[in-house]
Amino acid sequence: SYLDSHSDVVFSFCICARSEQSDLSVALQDCMVALDLFLRNEFDEALTRLKSRNKDSMYHALTYATILEMQAMMTFNPEDILAAGNTMKEAQAVCQRLIKCDFYTLKAIAFVSFPEELHAEVCYAECLLQRAALTFLQDENMISFIKGGMKVRNSYQIYKELHTVLKSSSYVQGDNHGHFEGGVKLGVGAFNLMLSLLPTRTLRLLEFVGFSGNKECGLEQLQEGSAEHTFRSFLCNMLLLCYHTFMSFILGTGEGDVEDAEKLLQPYLKKYPKGSIFLFFAGRIEEIKGNLDAAIKRFEECCEAQQHWKQFHHMCYWELMWCFTYKRHWKMAYFYADLLSKENAWSKATYAYMKAAYLSMLSREECQPFGENVVTLFRQVPSLKQKIAGKSLPTEKFAIRKARRYNTDNAIPLPAPPLEMMYIWNGYTVIGKQKDLTEGMLKTLDEAQQMLEQHPRTEFTTDDQCVVSLLKGLCLKHLGFKEEAEHYFTLVLCNESQIKYDHYLVPNALLEHGLLCMEEGRIDEAIKLLEAAKQNYKNYSMESRTHFRIQAALHKARGTAENGECSPSSP
Repeated sequence: SYLDSHSDVVFSFCICARSEQSDLSVALQDCMVALDLFLRNEFDEALTRLKSRNKDSMYHALTYATILEMQAMMTFNPEDILAAGNTMKEAQAVCQRLIKCDFYTLKAIAFVSFPEELHAEVCYAECLLQRAALTFLQDENMISFIKGGMKVRNSYQIYKELHTVLKSSSYVQGDNHGHFEGGVKLGVGAFNLMLSLLPTRTLRLLEFVGFSGNKECGLEQLQEGSAEHTFRSFLCNMLLLCYHTFMSFILGTGEGDVEDAEKLLQPYLKKYPKGSIFLFFAGRIEEIKGNLDAAIKRFEECCEAQQHWKQFHHMCYWELMWCFTYKRHWKMAYFYADLLSKENAWSKATYAYMKAAYLSMLSREECQPFGENVVTLFRQVPSLKQKIAGKSLPTEKFAIRKARRYNTDNAIPLPAPPLEMMYIWNGYTVIGKQKDLTEGMLKTLDEAQQMLEQHPRTEFTTDDQCVVSLLKGLCLKHLGFKEEAEHYFTLVLCNESQIKYDHYLVPNALLEHGLLCMEEGRIDEAIKLLEAAKQNYKNYSMESRTHFRIQAALHKARGTAENGECSPSSP
């Protein structure tokens, strides 16, 4: 029989199961201690503890590499990315050495207690997924995308198989079953959630090659993984917090569950009151609630909590820059943009653009103490462009296109450029929570409109007027003046043929008009507007981000959320 032909494998598992399980338990406990140190800002101690066994223990290797990858993704330093990639590759090799048979054999002998084999598979899948993310950051050619895609597919297939093993009637739960199940829930949840966010045309292509995603299933798996107090609970928690506080805003319509985010964060914040990660998310939650003073306090606490990892400071500087933007405190916003331009390598072009944008909101006298010239800064933006994975950052492309007009001797100034970039990052959803913030922004836009009306027409006038109209429409919508808001969105659409440069305005005006119709219960009209935005426009600035938002809006409009359980065979 099939089992007889694999009796040697079965026998070897039976003989060593007890010692393997003991070693596995010790390794997991040690890694959880290291993770605890990391969350207490004791970064060197955590890494030293993990490095002592990262050549022979899969969990030490994976955890060590994961921390280095977090550092690399926060710095965008090529050396950090390369080091993290090599360490993750070594971790993958450690896992691979512990995988003794293929999945067919694995299923056939699933009644035997062999925890190390299963844990090696789930750790291997995590390594593949994280290596794929680094591959996208590291190489400047399309081969990197192909390599990364292959890693993602392999990881996806492993999680599918492990999910099947968990549901198998012959699967026997060992002492560390919870940690293994948590790893599967992390992978299944992450894949379902991430894939569900993709625009329809991208998702259809992925479904053709075997991928599928269900948002509700993903959230459910991550919620369960977060609640079980296992090794992966922290990562499940972080993914959920990222979704509710960032992804749903940047890649969606701001539909994140803030209450759920607060519930997820509170136990960790109570246990780690000085933990940088948790103070950062506490600040972000206050920010998206519109409580900017409380948010600023939290971000400042995060910076004060530790001085070893400046990367956490940089994340706080970015959010502080936006908090002061929402408050229209241009000097403070400039201060944090300037800090980022000096200390962080993510996007020097974006930072320079934001510095120029903030100074452009001040008078010439107010700019003097900063020792920088607005026009000079705008002209520097194109020269600071960088490429990641062979492509320029969409935000940089946007900044470069907007800054081009300053290359002439008599440059025509941009109208309120911080307010336009604020829209790109969905900032109006944030200020919309507070009437005074929205009214203040509307006042600034009224002043910008008056300036445009007072000056002679130029080749940029229609584009600039449409920028102001789109942003005024958003402010008016959040203030409850729906009819006036609709007027401004329609105004952009009426000027479509006259727009010369800012072609992103029309699909985004359709998107915002559609969202307004949804709020008023005009669902059929909303769907038509959203479909028009999706189907009729391409090759404009920030197109992918707009398509993500359209997808989220259409999903909500059509009520396609499924309440049933996810398929056992599909992450």
